[in-house]
Amino acid sequence: MKILVCISHVPDTTTKISFTDNNTKLNKAGVQFITGPYDDYALSRAIELKEAKGGTVTVLNVGLVETEPTIRKALAIGADDAFRVNAEPTDAYFVATQIAAIAKQNSYDLILMGRESIDFNSGQVHGLVGEMLGIPSLSPVMKLDIEGNKAVLAREIEGGKEVLEVNLPLVAGCQEPIAEWKIPNMRGIMTAKTKPLKVIEPVGHEDLSVVSKYELPAPKGACKMIPAEEAEKLITLLRTEAKVL
Repeated sequence: MKILVCISHVPDTTTKISFTDNNTKLNKAGVQFITGPYDDYALSRAIELKEAKGGTVTVLNVGLVETEPTIRKALAIGADDAFRVNAEPTDAYFVATQIAAIAKQNSYDLILMGRESIDFNSGQVHGLVGEMLGIPSLSPVMKLDIEGNKAVLAREIEGGKEVLEVNLPLVAGCQEPIAEWKIPNMRGIMTAKTKPLKVIEPVGHEDLSVVSKYELPAPKGACKMIPAEEAEKLITLLRTEAKVL
């Protein structure tokens, strides 16, 4: 079984961000980057399936050279080889176009990725890839098993979950608790240095969106502390200032 895992290279959730170029680009100076947390779940499940069923796991990232440490970490966890599409991931459509182009060339049985990246949180890429390849796409997938040429999976729906059987190949956007996160060991770190990482140029595409401006959230307002015995004052403030009553 051939599995493709698409990973994102995103700012750590504790990072304080700022913007440059008239607020149209992220200021990467001093920012700590990590693998997208949902992508970590996808990669961990891919490694589990490889260990149980055999096959190969290939990692794919759309990004510039600074993403290679993130890719090498995925190789250290257990992926066999990797692609880096040498381009800035400008939007979901661009990223999906690059993934679909590589998938068409290599005929993967399973394409896994996180349900969304934590920088833009659009949750669009898996659906776009499935449409471009003409195969099923499901998200958010919280359980995934392979039985012959079928995938048995569970995903969240409004008020519960549903269990589905889907023919391979397919695209899945993953989330917890599909697998336990894996941490690279020393042997994995050393072997990752020699595993193939192929850099390829992006395929052409039509620009469908342009960033006009980024804005930081408004700062939180001051907090007023009201003594417990002054409940009437609290109610008045909720009515006149907060206007929530």
